[in-house]
Amino acid sequence: MIACFVSHIAFSQSRAGITEKPDTSFSLYSAYVNTAKSHPETRIVPELSSHLYSSKRDISYCEVNERKLLMDVFYPKKQTKKKRIALIIIHGGGWRSGNRTMHYAMAQKLATRGYVCFTPEYRLSTEALYPAAVYDVKAAIRWVRQNANQFNIDTSKIVVAGHSAGGELAAFIGSTNGKPGFEGNQCNLNTSSRVDAVIDIDGILAFIHPESGEGDDSKRISAATYWFGYSRAENTGIWKEASPLSHAGVNTPPTLFLNSSVDRMHAGRNDYIKILDQYKIYTEVKTFEGAPHSFVLFHPWFDPTIKQMDRFLNKVLKK
Repeated sequence: MIACFVSHIAFSQSRAGITEKPDTSFSLYSAYVNTAKSHPETRIVPELSSHLYSSKRDISYCEVNERKLLMDVFYPKKQTKKKRIALIIIHGGGWRSGNRTMHYAMAQKLATRGYVCFTPEYRLSTEALYPAAVYDVKAAIRWVRQNANQFNIDTSKIVVAGHSAGGELAAFIGSTNGKPGFEGNQCNLNTSSRVDAVIDIDGILAFIHPESGEGDDSKRISAATYWFGYSRAENTGIWKEASPLSHAGVNTPPTLFLNSSVDRMHAGRNDYIKILDQYKIYTEVKTFEGAPHSFVLFHPWFDPTIKQMDRFLNKVLKK
């Protein structure tokens, strides 16, 4: 069962945000338009030519209540006997919007550097409340491990990365290594969902924290409130439970934090690092000074981001 952070309260979980319709408010184009207003140097990163990598699209990695969850894989064309690092890339969008195509360029670029990259979808808060997204990402990781031979993957080198809400999910996945209460009950349950490194790109580490901006419902319902089905005041327990900071410990893998200049987007990071330091777990922080929250999606920040990811993984996993 889920760990015991949920408090005894009279409020019922709200399903008002479940519309069963995709929320398309956050997309590559909308992010570009918004970012370019304050950063005119912003340029969209085009997808790479397919002759540089191979891909398989629309793989069903899990089926939940007749709903097929899909992901894509991008991998090097060059064959090698050496097993490769797998990288699961989780998109952002406030746990409510966004889609897996937003990181195709990243997956393609990293595939040309020797990685096998997966871009799974997961159930957003328009479809299912927390912890459904956690269950889905862990199911995707289990599928990758179970199908490692198909893609020449080293099962001791599986990495989860994500941006924004995807970064929070990536850190959560890493910090709950070995905690069965967050596995769910669907798909490949006899396979481990353990990850061996985390790359958190501007994802918060704590929902309730002096640095966090989550939970302000005064003007409109916040993304986290929609995801949890409770406001922060109604159920602080679930807000704490969903925070990677609540679970960081001895089983958390080495973690790279790639951050913009928007401080609230890495709320709880320093406290998280302090915990990992106690266990001598390697962490690294790279801040792109003056960069917007969406920096990872666009030039001129895209290539430096890829280089940082590659360098970190070479260091901790010895590619």
